[in-house]
Amino acid sequence: MNVKKAMIFAAGMGTRFKPWTDTHPKALALVNGKSLLQRNIEYLQHYDIHEVVVNVHHFADQIKAAVHENNGWGSKVHISDETAEVLETGGGLMKAAPLLLGNEPFITLNADFLTNLDLHALQRFHAWEQAFISFGVTSRNSTRNFLFDDNNRLCGWRNDSTGEERISLPQPHLKKLAYSCVAIFEPGIFSKIKFTGKFSLVDVYLSLAATHPIFGFEHTGDKLIDVGKPESVAIAEALFK
Repeated sequence: MNVKKAMIFAAGMGTRFKPWTDTHPKALALVNGKSLLQRNIEYLQHYDIHEVVVNVHHFADQIKAAVHENNGWGSKVHISDETAEVLETGGGLMKAAPLLLGNEPFITLNADFLTNLDLHALQRFHAWEQAFISFGVTSRNSTRNFLFDDNNRLCGWRNDSTGEERISLPQPHLKKLAYSCVAIFEPGIFSKIKFTGKFSLVDVYLSLAATHPIFGFEHTGDKLIDVGKPESVAIAEALFK
């Protein structure tokens, strides 16, 4: 298996990243002189993925201009325009379906996450498990976690701060791992999603977990940073030169 297409979610409002996001999209925030978007496009290039869909909403024209002015940083970049309404990750994926359709799996990333997760290893894991969806997870402090059985098959989700729990596959023992926002999907995903409008990929995962093999690829120890707040930039700059 050799993934050739990916989608980067870059449409969010970035409310935690103010004041930058009062006048810019978070995807164009700089880490050591390179935007988060550029870094993720170059990350994909390292794994021979040169065709990328980027969804846009907040200051969409700035992202479009940056992609145009930099010739996609060497990749073929398609824009999925959500200017009318931001659709979250699940809705954004569905809107971008015409740009991702094909016979091969594809990968999705969040623009504001940086990691050195080995995408070739993720693809091998996905093929070995004969998974429908596989996504990166690590053991780290997080209030929101996915829940897995001993074979790392997805069984549910829990928000420790609110106590909310959603179980798709009841098991006597569940382990919690935090989402890395890097996922690989089989191309049949679009016909299986029954939600419409604005919804999260979390809803997609949990709605399909009981009937489709969805697995967590644990990569604890890799570099990983959610550049969600301005103070995260200094940490990201120490990790990613």
